[in-house]
Amino acid sequence: MLESAIIGMFIIGLLVCIGFNLSLIYALLFGFILFFSYGLAKNNTVKHMIQTSFKGIKTVKNILIIFFLIGILTAVWRASGTISFIIYYSTKLIIPEAFILISFLLCCILSVLTGTAFGTAATMGVICMTMANAIGANKILVGGAILSGIYFGDRCSPMSTSALLTSELTGTNIYKNIQLMIKTSIIPFIFTCAVYLISGFLFESKSAPLGIRSLFADNFNLHWITILPAIIIIVLSIFKVNVKITMALSILMGSIICILLQKVQFTSLFKMFITGYHSSNPELAIMLNGGGIQSMLKVSAIICLSSSYASIFEETGLLDGIKKHINSLSNIVTPFGSIAITSFFTSMISCNQTLAIILTHQLCNNVISDNYQMANSLENTAVVIAPLIPWSIAGAVPLAAISAPTSCILAACYLYILPVYNFFISRTKSIDINVA
Repeated sequence: MLESAIIGMFIIGLLVCIGFNLSLIYALLFGFILFFSYGLAKNNTVKHMIQTSFKGIKTVKNILIIFFLIGILTAVWRASGTISFIIYYSTKLIIPEAFILISFLLCCILSVLTGTAFGTAATMGVICMTMANAIGANKILVGGAILSGIYFGDRCSPMSTSALLTSELTGTNIYKNIQLMIKTSIIPFIFTCAVYLISGFLFESKSAPLGIRSLFADNFNLHWITILPAIIIIVLSIFKVNVKITMALSILMGSIICILLQKVQFTSLFKMFITGYHSSNPELAIMLNGGGIQSMLKVSAIICLSSSYASIFEETGLLDGIKKHINSLSNIVTPFGSIAITSFFTSMISCNQTLAIILTHQLCNNVISDNYQMANSLENTAVVIAPLIPWSIAGAVPLAAISAPTSCILAACYLYILPVYNFFISRTKSIDINVA
């Protein structure tokens, strides 16, 4: 009874934050107080509960380090011209009839390179939506394609915070996870491309505007060398070099380009590491401003609070009653099906992707014994289902960044097709999880 009351109060706290448009951190802090108090009610000492909380945070210390590296990396890529180079030459590929498909593919590419859904939405997503408005493309379909694309990379990039979190939770190697993720997403990816290509021919568009390229050409030296930071990420990831080393080398190369090619002052560069990139050009600022360690503080706080939940839940057994029902459910709808259903409800309750992943893993960790299969199931459910919840920041923030309506969620085909496809596969045969 007490457990139900605690969870109910936490849900009410989330709803209040949503209703009054408050930061979810307030709801998570409220939840922490509730769960901490529940631990005390179960005869645990204050000292023990504090230790339990820090035990959870300690499990994600590597992720926190990587978060800060990602913040620096995205700022450097903005200032060095790496993102501008990608956007500048990508816009030359625009074909009106294939614009929806191209928007999806461009967002896929950039999200894989940067590992951030929000960052891709704020850069390539903004560019795609701007061009969509100019050529009269269907805004809902383009918005859905952008949402699908940004989470394609968020799911399987070696720099993705969700992929790194899943790897840490399951104790698996991120590169082996990526191999398995690619294997289970080929058919959904092809089917998504087909849907967006057909949609493009069904909805009439005009010629793509070329003037937007001059904005980047006038503000950056777009020499081919500016793409090197991205190439470093791709090449070192292929050779499975440690993610932190990979990002550090990309940051170093980007910093050198900033100083030598883009004429960024040495002192300004270090300030940018903290506060992010800021352009003096108002038009460019809308699309490129951001990054820096400062940009990762909020998500780092969410990770810390969420990871402390996991440790408290494990210590106090708060979720044990729910886990029994989930284990029974897995016998009816397959283990993958039970994880998918659980992730849907955790996404609705948590309102953010991070806590949805952690709660789903916490509730379903007995459903699948193989860690790699569990990691793959989380990536094919919680990671892509969270953006489909209208009030979750996983979908709301990117759509707000590109000024697109919430209804774009309905056109985010990849986010639907991926879990549905893997559910039917799980019912017909078990996925071969042996990876090289």
